[in-house]
Amino acid sequence: MAAVLLLVVIGAAAGLLATRLMGMDADLPTAMLIGIVGALVGGFALRLIVTVGGWAITFVLAVLGAMVLIWLWQQVKR
Repeated sequence: MAAVLLLVVIGAAAGLLATRLMGMDADLPTAMLIGIVGALVGGFALRLIVTVGGWAITFVLAVLGAMVLIWLWQQVKR
C-alpha cells in the first residue's frame, strides 16, 4: 500500500514536470492526473517485466534509461 501511495505522489510531481517539458497546456489537476496514471501504469508494468524477465530485462531497461538520459542531456546542452 505504501508503494502505491509513493507512486501517486511521485506521479503527481512527474505529471506537472512532464506537461511543462512537453509544452502541454493543462490545468493543475489534469497534469497531476496524467502523471499519477502514468506512474501507476509504469510502476506496475515495470514490476511485471522485472518479475517475468529477471536480470536481462532489468539490464535492457537500465540501458534504455541511460540512453534517454543521454538524449535529454544533449537536448539541454543545445
